[in-house]
Amino acid sequence: MQNLLALNWKMNKTPAEAKAWAQEMRVGLTQPNAEIAVMAPAIDLPTLAAELPPAVAFGGQDVSQHEAGAYTGEISAAMLAELGAKYVVVGHSERREYHGETDAVVAAKAVQAQANGLTPIICVGEGLEVREKGEHVSYTLGQLRGSLSGVGAGLVVAYEPVWAIGTGKTATADDAEEIAAAIREELRRGYGDGADSIRILYGGSVKPDNIAEICGKPNVNGALVGGASLKSADVLAMNEALK
Repeated sequence: MQNLLALNWKMNKTPAEAKAWAQEMRVGLTQPNAEIAVMAPAIDLPTLAAELPPAVAFGGQDVSQHEAGAYTGEISAAMLAELGAKYVVVGHSERREYHGETDAVVAAKAVQAQANGLTPIICVGEGLEVREKGEHVSYTLGQLRGSLSGVGAGLVVAYEPVWAIGTGKTATADDAEEIAAAIREELRRGYGDGADSIRILYGGSVKPDNIAEICGKPNVNGALVGGASLKSADVLAMNEALK
């Protein structure tokens, strides 16, 4: 299964900056060793659609749980799809924490994404307190179950331990594999043999110097990359590390 590098820019890069990044990738990316997809602010997506090299996909950082209507400030899955987006992140820990998104809301967003031909990247993961109690596996699987209600098999799961996001702390490759293997088993309960083709990503302070070890584990099929996604040189180095 080919690794997926899902690059989450968060609230960074103006359209002009996105254009410069895309042009750097067009020059520098000679051999994609992984599938690369940029999850950018919505305002950047038309620029990326025009400027990215053909080998690089793009997607949204969030999507509405509603099809259309009086939902000021929200962006529908149909809007993302019409731009040419392939993926959309749902349930990122920052959306869950700062915007109060529940598992049910995350599932509804994923259903909308799939209904419009997008692949949702469903994020799950525990905080430090949960991990220190040794409850990280049960917590994460419970979150996953709640976030998959009504969702078909065309998805990606991203395990992002909240304590490792933007902190410089990184779960070890074995930590990532422990949860990824548990997620795989949970997916098999819901999707049978189809679970073996669902990619499971690790997210949390991923860098060029640790990505190969993390993605070398049997059940880790790529990474959800935050800070290291902002510099094209770092993305190219991560791609090179995965050859």
